[in-house]
Amino acid sequence: PQRRQLLRTARRVALFREAGAMFEALHFQYFLGGLVSLITITNPPSKMPLFISLTQGMSEERRRQQANWAGIYAAAIMLVSLVCGNVLLAFFGISYGAMRIAGGLVVAAIGGNSPNKAPIVRRDREDYAFFPIAMPGIAGPGTIAVVIGFSTEIAELPGYIDMAIAFAWTALAILCATSLSWFIMRYSDVI
Repeated sequence: PQRRQLLRTARRVALFREAGAMFEALHFQYFLGGLVSLITITNPPSKMPLFISLTQGMSEERRRQQANWAGIYAAAIMLVSLVCGNVLLAFFGISYGAMRIAGGLVVAAIGGNSPNKAPIVRRDREDYAFFPIAMPGIAGPGTIAVVIGFSTEIAELPGYIDMAIAFAWTALAILCATSLSWFIMRYSDVI
């Protein structure tokens, strides 16, 4: 009985190791890490008051368009940051380590601000999807710093196939995080 128990435990440990190796080989950690980080820093529920106050008085169709475009713009900003982040760093001669430190400082500085502060926006416009909803609302400087930080980690992977897989997982995490923001804005009148 005791030996059988040890064999079962050894098999379970081997399965967990194989599963861990599979996730590592697939670079699934880029999806999970990216999704958790982006949802944390974008904080989708906090966009609801901003969206409601800016779209107050708009028709339902216009509010839907504003939510759609804000989600598209935010995803585009983050995807461009992911793909072009390393190019910009190389152009300006900024090392990956310096970018990670600076990005951490940006995120800490933003985190120190009052979460209830909304950007000052004039209410005499018809379109708020890009500014201030998509940027800086969803894809602000902290989000861009985090995404560029992911791109620097991906750039340090050993092969092009590994990089492509990690980029794809991170892009999927970006799309999921912006979809959550879109969903919350789109259905803010119901939620």
